Amino acid sequence: MPVLVVGSVAFDTVETPYEGKAYDLLGGSATYFAFAASLFVPVHLISVVGSDFPRAFIEKYERRGICTKGLQIKEGHTFRWWGKYLKDLNERQTLEVELNVFQDFQPRLLPEQRRIPYLFLANSHPLIQHSVLSQMEERPKWLGMDTMDLWIQTQRPELLKLLQKVDMLLLNAEEAQMLAEEVNLYKAARRILRLGPKVVVVKKGEHGSLLVSYEGMFLVPAYPLERVVDPTGAGDSFAGGVMGYLAKQDTTDFKTLKRAMLYGSVVASFTVEEFGPERLEEISLEEVENRLQELLEASTLS
Repeated sequence: MPVLVVGSVAFDTVETPYEGKAYDLLGGSATYFAFAASLFVPVHLISVVGSDFPRAFIEKYERRGICTKGLQIKEGHTFRWWGKYLKDLNERQTLEVELNVFQDFQPRLLPEQRRIPYLFLANSHPLIQHSVLSQMEERPKWLGMDTMDLWIQTQRPELLKLLQKVDMLLLNAEEAQMLAEEVNLYKAARRILRLGPKVVVVKKGEHGSLLVSYEGMFLVPAYPLERVVDPTGAGDSFAGGVMGYLAKQDTTDFKTLKRAMLYGSVVASFTVEEFGPERLEEISLEEVENRLQELLEASTLS
């Protein structure tokens, strides 16, 4: 089953304490998600870029089988983000943001995209996420979404309305604590369940992730790496791996969700090995399977 993702496409500039700086990388939440999910199923990408967006970047999507018919190209400049990571790489500072054409982004779904059964709303304003749902001809079989602290703080009423329609909410530990107004992560996830989602996934970076539903909970470790180059997009890649695997299996029972979490963790581990989505552009599903097996052998009793 195909996956539809709606979110940002951007130029990223990234500074790290160990690997230096990289300029004008292909980035954005929808980019990382799409590359990750395309390892498993066809992906349709909905976003907007400026007239400065190079054809070579569009070809990167197309080589991965990602449909770019929904990528709007408008006169002006593409969304730009500039971030700097601190010494432990778990913290970063946003140095500069230029929304440019993304500021007035109005998603437009093609007729054939309005029936895609697996939909992911990557991080964007809740009103944009609502507008995507309003264009769907029927409720998706599985609806996942991401959000951020800005929307939790400034758009809480709209966000809460949206959560009543969502199957799976993914957010990081700090966002979960903020949304639930609870420090304990497990209690926070349980409290968020009562807001509407069937499943809550809390991303904890190098410390793995936590899946909580009414059927139980599941802890997933991060794949251990000796060298991390650029953590940008790891969370979006994780989400793409999870959704891509669910769509490939075309089922969302608790057992499949747990396995999807493992795939998401492994896919994210490839993302951080190079600047931007470079590793995601080249890896194969076989490489993902091999790394998953290593993770299982390292985290289970034999």
